[in-house]
Formats: sequence, structure tokens, C-alpha cells
Amino acid sequence: MWLNPEEVLLKNALKLWVTERSNDFFLLQRRRGHGEASSGITGLLVGALDSVLDSNARVTPFRILLQFPGSQISWVIASGERKSQQSAIEEVNKHWDWLVHNLLQSLSVFESKEDVASFVKGKVKGLIAEEVRSRQAAQEDDPEKFREALLKFELHFGLPSSEKLVTYFSCCCWKGRVPRQGFLFLSINHMAFYSFLLGKEVKFVIPWVEVTRLERVSAGLMTEAIRVHTRHRQRDFSMFLNLDEAFRVIGQLADIALRRLLDSEGLELDHVLQQPACITKRILEEQALREFVLALFLLPRSEKLYEVASCSVWTPHARRHTPGFLYTTDSYLCFSSREVESCILLIPLLEVLFIEKAESTSVLPNPVIVSIRTKKAFQLIELQDRDELVENLNTRLRSLHTISYCYWMYHRLFILYQRCRSQVLRNTVNSEALMTAFHQNQSGDKNKSLECEKEQLWENHFSEFGRGVHMFRTEKIRRLVAMGIPESLRGELWMNLSAASSVMESHQGYYTTMVQKSMGHSSLATEEIERDLHRSLPDHPAFQNPTGIAALRRVLTAYAHRNPKIGYCQSMNILASVLLLYAKEEEAFWLLVAVCERMLPDYFNRRVIGAQVDQSVFEELIRERLPELAENVHDLSTLSSVSLSWFLTLFLSVLPFDSAVCVVDCFFFHGIKAIFQLGLAVLEANAAQLSASTDDGQALMILTSFLDQVRNEEAASPSPSSPDADESSGVFFGFCGSCQKFGDLTVRQIERLRCRHRIQVLQSHEDTTKENTLRLIAPDVSISPENLADIYNLFKVTESAAWHHGDLTRSFVERQYRLDRPQFKSLYGLLVPWPSGSEHHTDTLGNRTFTLLDQDHDNLVSFREFAVWLDTLYCGELNEKIRLLYRLHIPPALTESEEDPSLMKSPLLSTNRPLFLNLPPGWSRDYQEQLKQMLHDLAKEKEKNVEKPLPLMNQREFIQFCKTLYSLFQSNPEENDLFQAIATVTSLVLQIGEAEHRGRGSAAEDADDQTSTTDSEWRVSFAQILASLLTEQALVSFFEKPPSLQSKIREAREKQYQQRAALLTLQQGGS
Repeated sequence: MWLNPEEVLLKNALKLWVTERSNDFFLLQRRRGHGEASSGITGLLVGALDSVLDSNARVTPFRILLQFPGSQISWVIASGERKSQQSAIEEVNKHWDWLVHNLLQSLSVFESKEDVASFVKGKVKGLIAEEVRSRQAAQEDDPEKFREALLKFELHFGLPSSEKLVTYFSCCCWKGRVPRQGFLFLSINHMAFYSFLLGKEVKFVIPWVEVTRLERVSAGLMTEAIRVHTRHRQRDFSMFLNLDEAFRVIGQLADIALRRLLDSEGLELDHVLQQPACITKRILEEQALREFVLALFLLPRSEKLYEVASCSVWTPHARRHTPGFLYTTDSYLCFSSREVESCILLIPLLEVLFIEKAESTSVLPNPVIVSIRTKKAFQLIELQDRDELVENLNTRLRSLHTISYCYWMYHRLFILYQRCRSQVLRNTVNSEALMTAFHQNQSGDKNKSLECEKEQLWENHFSEFGRGVHMFRTEKIRRLVAMGIPESLRGELWMNLSAASSVMESHQGYYTTMVQKSMGHSSLATEEIERDLHRSLPDHPAFQNPTGIAALRRVLTAYAHRNPKIGYCQSMNILASVLLLYAKEEEAFWLLVAVCERMLPDYFNRRVIGAQVDQSVFEELIRERLPELAENVHDLSTLSSVSLSWFLTLFLSVLPFDSAVCVVDCFFFHGIKAIFQLGLAVLEANAAQLSASTDDGQALMILTSFLDQVRNEEAASPSPSSPDADESSGVFFGFCGSCQKFGDLTVRQIERLRCRHRIQVLQSHEDTTKENTLRLIAPDVSISPENLADIYNLFKVTESAAWHHGDLTRSFVERQYRLDRPQFKSLYGLLVPWPSGSEHHTDTLGNRTFTLLDQDHDNLVSFREFAVWLDTLYCGELNEKIRLLYRLHIPPALTESEEDPSLMKSPLLSTNRPLFLNLPPGWSRDYQEQLKQMLHDLAKEKEKNVEKPLPLMNQREFIQFCKTLYSLFQSNPEENDLFQAIATVTSLVLQIGEAEHRGRGSAAEDADDQTSTTDSEWRVSFAQILASLLTEQALVSFFEKPPSLQSKIREAREKQYQQRAALLTLQQGGS
């Protein structure tokens, strides 16, 4: 165990210790009388002395010292505990190896012994703290060490109390070739590092949303480190006690933060992760395990993981109990052997009749019997906490059967209702797979005999391993799938392997309902579907016929109606066509649901995020598994771009049909792992040609030509029991062996890679969107590109801070980067250059500004509108700034009620402005009014780019304008001069207005006709106000002096974080 460094003055006093290993800085010593077969009198005396001492005074048999050549002072930093002789040796050797591999080389950079001693002592103390923390049952129990770390986190970084600390690690942060020992704190929004070494303090904070890439590196003095990339720099962290755990937690927290902020719609987050305040280290571990279980068993993403228990299941085919792990979810019992994927069992709870305990014996300890409807039973033994587990399972079982019965009753009533209305739909939906009616020409007897032989092999397999969703999945079924599933069983096995059959059974009548609801509806998705219907397998006779086309239309439109977030994406038509060939229409629908929502998550959203994540994963796998190809092909993005269609269409668009269907067989058994393996095999088979290719087009031609030649040339079906069964034949004939080469790729590895690469993909999307937006806006403003980019970041954070669902009636693009009124007012308060007195006045001006900028009256302000407004305030001429302030004090910005700034309120009226009436529906207007409105609309486009003269300002509006000017000058160094100047201007303008008011009044008295009282109302023009302001040099200097936008942005960043923290605190209180 690691020890708090303790000074030892005499390293070898009385010859009590024997040095076993040594180097320039460390000694591993053994206590005499321990660990030696025969020892002299000294060893016997020392051993006897140690054995009779009290346990608290006994000396450990092994220790590690920090020492320096020629020095008589050393420090004990580790020991081997006296549990047993062997365990003590293993423990101390483990600590020694860690010191040699992680510290020894790094110590050479220090110039003095004191620096080395201080660094090693700090590192060991950090390791001790981490060992204590790891022994705690859970962080949620707030052990003492975690509380200490939390206090340090709050003390050193000054973050709000709502910033929840998730976990922390002892590690080193490298600055060049010098390591800084300290602690890495991981919270829900940040990673923070603190070090205090040799009197020098180092600390920094990195928001998760600024992390662009994570990787593990090994270079220079670092044996292995975690490299964190941001847009501006990179940080290296090493010397973790458990680097794998640290890397996983960092990746999870960054992934969650980015998904929540950058793509809260497109990517689905678990409900727990949508509440940042609830995230703990235990929650992250459970979430990682849940993601693994869902991917391994291809379960619906809505399934919640409950119990994980070690047990053994009776496997009749092996005639023994197979040890493994039981995972229970809302609707399934899942079992996986300890050797992952060698034996898998999936039992839908809807198939279960009852779960009961059996009598426990020495041979069958704690047995549980699971009986299903096919009169079959499964036996589980060695279950810990059996009583509680069985009770929980039976509770969920009863609830699930109740829900299923209610759903069945609803379905029966719906069917009766539909029969009363029409019989058309019931008779239209196909009840058979299209392949039964539309068969492509094949070479007769040979193929028939192969099909019969494969069918017989599968029937034999069913009799031994079971049939249905709950059959045992072992190496034998993998070999059968690799040979190609026979056409007569393909639909059934696809449904069972993907668990789509159990989902369909729990949703009886759902597809019929979706078809009925989607019929007659027109949308963008239905238009795209109609365009692609005849492009789906156009060479197959099934889709040269109205029956096949109609079935494809129903499946695609029903799915678009079920999942409007996805709707319809290209490549879904090809996939659905193949599913319809081998499965019934309703089964094809549920298979499409399984592929789009479970097996290829986030592939078919608007930005194809999931597919791009897997392309990024594929690039890393190429570097790892095909290093020579990666070295010769410098830009791997070319290969990943070519392979995008492989993943989106499961090779259906690039392989001959018979071969491609067999790929789909493997996909439904292995999941996405099969596509990764096959993609690597294709590249390996063409590695030499690809390395020699000179451009992207040549590489594409090489791969296209190769894939066109892949044929399903099975001369005979070997016996699956043969060890070389899947090498000698199969769909992949030429590169089947290559596929086996990548067979060690596991579901867990893929899920971890996806988590890490999703960060990079999301940030890449964000960077592209940002670049396009700034490129379009930059010509229209004078703000520097750097400041404009910073404003964009503030705008983006404000838009995403509320974490609300938004207006679902608008598309993602329409809602992206637009602020509603509360969000705008928040950012307005951060960036407005002049103080405006009280908070109430600031809020009032924010309301008016929003109303003024919301020109299309959709209650949203775009980034362009916001940037142009800010450009006027910080970079505009004096007259532009005064013009903007003037407009904020006349309608439509100024309304009757500042408390309720609704545009529906009547503005302050003046005869020189047109009166706008919001007439109720059905109100008939005068013909002349209609004509005026028509002429107004016709002239609107011409006047769009012409700067109109501003309406006149009445006395009440002018007083409001003056109040605003007074508020701008508060806390200004020239405050007194400015107040005197504005008083002078106010007096001058009032005199001008009064003079004109009297002049208009006299003219009205002399007129013969009676004028309205509003014609003689007090009013002034913008030109008069501007001219008056120009007479005062203090005001001219104030408005001509450009405010510092950069410093305002810096202050806004800090305040914005505080605001978000306060919002998070409110959310915690509400929950």
C-alpha cells in the first residue's frame, strides 16, 4: 500500500533490510526473516521479533524507499501488507512497476534533490487519496476524502455552488517537459486542474463545451497520457492510478455536455443525463453499462437497466451451467456468458408466464426457474439476493402483462371501429413477404438444393438451441449466419435476432393505426418518399409492380408519421425494400424501426450525426488495425467518405444483391460490429492498390470494382460443426479469413469509441455552422472577426442555456441560433455598452430593442439582426447611434404598457403616423381601406431598401428619450458635464417644439375648416433633436468615443456563466 512519506535516517540500520531492487531514486527492500527459504541467525531473530510484536507495531515485510545517491536520508513511500507472503510480494511489485514506468523517467528533468523529493511526495499523497476514495462504496455517501476534495474544488476555483463535482483524480499536467503534480477535478460543466508545487500555484478551468477532441498518447517522457484538445490549445495529463477509468469519465462528461448544448434535439439523452445536477460517478458508470447492454442485446433505447447479477444458466446444448451475468430491463431478461458474446440469451418478459424460486441445494444454490409460453423453462443458479430479484421481476412482469392487455383491448376496439368504416385498409396490407410472389430468376436445382441443405441445418439448430427470440446464441449460430440464412427463414430470423418480434407483439395493431393516420397526409417527407419509390431496387420484379411500390409507400409513410424527427432520409427506401422482400409488411415496418432507432442510432436524423460518428470511429480503427495502409494513405477521410454508403445502406448499394443480403444477415446478428469488420476486411484486401492510388477517384474505382466482383458462390454447405466451416465458403469467400482477423472487435470497444468521437463530430458541425454564419454576416458589420466570433459564442450559449424543447412547429434550421424575448434581454444586459440606471429601465429598453429588431414578428431575433444592432452601438457613427435611440422611443418599439410589450397593444397615437388596427376575423373593411392596403403592399417591396424618414416624436416620448440619455451618463467620469449638456439640449428642444406647436395652433385658428386637436400636438423631428445634440461638445465626444467591445465581451463571459449557474440552481430547487 502507498504510505505517507516518512523520513528514515538510517537506511540499513542493524542490517534488518535486504535490498531486492534498486535504481537511482528508489529501493525495494525485504525485511530479514521474510520471504527466504533459509536464513541465518539474524533473519531468525528478526522474524521472531516481528512475530511477537503487537499487530500495530509490526513491520511490513517489504517496503519501497525514495533515496538519493550519497544521502543518508530516505523516505518510505510504499509497503507490502502482511495479508500473506505472496500477496505482499505481488502488491509491492505492482507499486514498484508503477514507479518505474510512470515516474522514473520524469524525475530526470528536475535539477535538485529537493524538487524530486517534493514532486514524489506530492504524487504519493495523491495516490493515497485516490485509493481511499476508490474504496468507498459510493460517492453519493459523501466520504470524508470526497468532502475534502469538494472543499478544495470550491476554494481554488470559485465556481458557483451549483457546479456539482462529479469526481477527481490525482495526476500530472505537463507543461513542455515539466510535469506538475496536482488534482484533476471533473464537474458537470468543467474540468479543472490545481497544483501547488515548490511554492508555485498552477490552476486552470476548461469548459466541456470547448473540448474538441480526446485521445490517449504516449510520447517523450510520458508513458501514457490523456490529451485534451480545445480550439486554442491542448493539455496533457498523465500518471493516473487508473488511466482507463479517468479517460472514460472525461469522455462521458464531455459527450453529455456537448449533446445537451449543441444537439439537444438530434441526439437522444437518457432522462437522468438531461438533469445535470443528478449526474454522479455512479450514474456515469451505470449509463456506460446501460449503453453496453442495449448495444449487445440490440434492445430499444427506451429500456431502463435495473439489476445486474452474477449467475449461471443451464445450457442444454452444452449439458452444463454456463457462468455469466444477468441483466434485467423493463421488458427483457438478458444473459451473457463471462466470455462476452460466446453465449447470449434474451427472454422478453411478455413471453414469460411466471418466475419462481426453487429449493436450494449444494449442487444448485439459489435456483430460479423462468417459464415461458412455449412450455419451456430456463434455470438460473448462484443468484445473490435472489428473493429481492424475483420479487422485483414479478412486479414488473405483472405490470407489463396489464399494459399489454389494455393495449390489446384498445387494438380490438380500434379494429371494430375500422371495420364499421371501411374494409379497404385491412385487405390492402400485405400478409406475406414479397419474395413469395416475386422471385428473381435463379439457376434452378443447385440453388434449391443449397437452400434445402441450409434449412435442414437450421432446423437441427432449432431443435438443439431453441427457436424464437429466446434461443441460445452461440458460436454455432454465428457460423450458420455467415453461410447465409435461407430465404424461407430470413424474415423470421431477422425478427428474432433483432428482437423486433417482441416489440411488434407488445404493439399489436400499431402499424395498422399508423398507416390509417398517415393516409392522405402530405408533407416534405411524403414528397421525398414519392420521388424515391421507383429508385428502390428498380431491377427487382417486386418493385416493378404496383403491389410492391404500394407496400413500400405504406411502410415509409407510416414510419415518417411515427417518428417525425427522422421523417424520411435517403437510403431508408433501399433498406425498407429489402426488408419487404423477406418479411411481412408489418414485420418490415418493425424491422425498419429496429434499424433506425436501435441498431443504427442517430443515423437518420437531419444531420446524419450517427453515421458521421461511425465514420470517425472507422478512421481510428483503420489506423489501429491497418497501420501500413494508414501510413501510405495520408488523408483517411477519403476512405471514410467512400465507406459512408456502406454504413448507411449496409452494403446494399455497393454489393451484388445476393451478397448484400447476406451482409444484412450478419448485421441483424452482430449489429454494427459486422459492418466495421467487413469494412476493414475490404480495405485490407485492397490495401496495396489503395496505397498506390494517386487520387480519390482512383481509390473509389478500386473499391467499386472489387465490391462488384463479390459473389455468393457457395459450392456446398459445409457442416457447421466443422472447425473450418466459415473459412471454406460463405458470402465473403475471398476475405472471410480477413473478417475473422478483426473478430476481436467488441461491442464495448465500439461504444467507447463512439462516445469519444461524437465529441469531435459535434464540434466539427458547430465549427462549420459558425464559419458559414460569420462569413455571411461579416460584410455587413464593422466588428472585427475575432470579436464577432466571440459574440457568436455568447449568442449560442444564451440560445442553448434554457434547455427548452422550443417551438416544434418550426424546423431545426428555423429555430437555430435565434433568441426569444427573455433570452435576448439576458444577452442585452450583458453587452449593451452604456449603463441604463435601474434594472427596471434596462429591462424596459431590452423589451423595446427586441420589439424593434423583431421585424418579421415571429417573436425571435436572429444572430444577424443582433450583430447589426450591436455593430451600430459599438462601431456606428454618432447619427446612427442617436437614430437607434430615437427609434426606441417611438412606436412600434414604444408601447402603451411597458410591462406588457405585446405588439398587439395599440401604440401611442399621433396624427402624423398611420393608425394600425388589428381587426377581428370576419370584420368587413371598407373598399377604400382594402384598396389602400393593396397599394401599400405593392409599394412595400420598393421601399424595402429605402431609408424612410422617421415619424415625429411627441412630448411624452421626448421625455422618455431624455430619461434614457440621463441614465446613459451615470458613473461616467464626465458625468456632471454630460448632465449639464443634456439639460441644455432638453431645454432647447422643448423650446423648438413649443414654438412649432404655437405656430400650428395659430394656423389652425385662421383656417376656415375645423381641424382635429391632434394636428396641433407638440412634436419634434429626429433632425431637430440631432442638431440640438451636436451643439454640445460633451455629448458629441461621448457618442463618438467607441466603447471597448473586447472588454465588454470578457465581462459578459463571466456574467453569463453566473447566470447559467443561477438557472441551474433554480432547476435543482424545482426538481
